[in-house]
Parts: sequence; C-alpha cells; structure tokens
Amino acid sequence: MGSLINNNNHISSTINEMGSYRVLRGRVNSVGFLPDERLIPYLELARFRSAALIWTFDLRYDLIFALVERWRPETHTFHLPCGECTVTLEDVALQLGLPIDGNAVMGVSSISRSGALCYELLGRSPSEGKFISLKFSWLKANFEHLPSTANEWEVM
Repeated sequence: MGSLINNNNHISSTINEMGSYRVLRGRVNSVGFLPDERLIPYLELARFRSAALIWTFDLRYDLIFALVERWRPETHTFHLPCGECTVTLEDVALQLGLPIDGNAVMGVSSISRSGALCYELLGRSPSEGKFISLKFSWLKANFEHLPSTANEWEVM
C-alpha cells in the first residue's frame, strides 16, 4: 500500500515503517459484546446482522488516518494520487449489507407513554421516571446475557 503513494511525508508511509510519530490513536466506542447466537436469525431477517457485528472487524488506523489526511470537506471527496473519490450511500449499503430501499426512518416521534411502551416491548423499563431515550449502558446492563431458558418470544 505504501508504494502506491509516492510521498514519504504521507501518513500511509507508516504502514511500511514502524514509526508512529504521525499515527493518531484510534478509539472504538461500542457496546462491546456479541449478540447471542439465538438472535442471529432475527438479525438476518431484519437484514441487520452485518451492522450488529461491525464492531468485531479489525480497524487499520494507519489506513484510516491516511484517508483522513486526503479528505477535503469543501468537496466531500478524498483526493488520491489516482484522482478524487467519494463514499456514497450505495457503497455503505454494499459494504454493510444494509437495505437502503423503502421508506426513510427519520424525524421526531412523540410517544406519550414511552415507559409503558418500553416495558411492553422489552419486559422492563428504566426506573428514572420520565425518560426520553434509552442509553446503551442500560440496554447492556439489562440485556447483555440472554438467559439459557429464554423462550422464542423472549429471544425476539
């Protein structure tokens, strides 16, 4: 990869050298657990399996930061020696296997009894009285481990 870019000052040159003077440190903020195997068929049915497992991929920070260095926000493109390129929604859909057809999910929804709806759908609800959103930390604390005795309804 380093030979593709003929610029020794470029961050990608650290791929072939072990020098880390220009390599930034990466940080992954993820839920941090694999979904239970019994959930996989439902994730596949929703066409969300690849997105649910994306945090398990190895990240090459040297390559990521090489792209960061080539990004031009004014044109929303990467300026590479071979020309310009950009990432499209179709590219992301192909990489992650996510559906991009159909109705968009957007906007603000107003649910008058969000706590009751949360309890109805999940079987429990945060005890913080009135809440507006669920935190991943709460979901992880309450649903990280699926009981071995869970029936199909609980798995869904």
